[in-house]
Amino acid sequence: MKKVTKKITKDTRPSWDEYFINLAEMVGSRGTCDRGRAGAVLVKNKRILATGYVGAPVGLPSCDEVGHEMHTVINEDGTKSQHCIRTAHAEQNAINNAARMGVAIEGGTIYCKMTPCYKCAQSIINSGILRVVTLKDYHGAKRSKEIFKQAKIKLEIINKEIELYKNQ
Repeated sequence: MKKVTKKITKDTRPSWDEYFINLAEMVGSRGTCDRGRAGAVLVKNKRILATGYVGAPVGLPSCDEVGHEMHTVINEDGTKSQHCIRTAHAEQNAINNAARMGVAIEGGTIYCKMTPCYKCAQSIINSGILRVVTLKDYHGAKRSKEIFKQAKIKLEIINKEIELYKNQ
């Protein structure tokens, strides 16, 4: 049988942003919470520094093993939403993995599934990341966008589709 290979041309080769956002999706497939198998890739100068995915802290049971640990949040507008707090977010884990290995991420870019939540946005700012590229927007990212703007963090959302969760 003849092997067919696809020739990569300038027209079919992904941009750097497409490449890294696709890697973030693959990293997310390792996630251990079925509410959001999100991944994150930290990059600087087109080189991968660290990755992270949604998962329980090392050695602790995950949502996939024991179920979700739901927490009710009262939003600014008075509505209530449900959030699973058993796992750390992909962005947190990417930043933690870099710190654990002594990898400097200041001045880097983080690629992730959706606009980071407020707590992840704070960690992104404090770690010195300068650019955030997301595949989708997140329904609860209003505050994140505000503080990114204040901190002069460049936020780029590839697809304006808003990520929603079951049992919000």
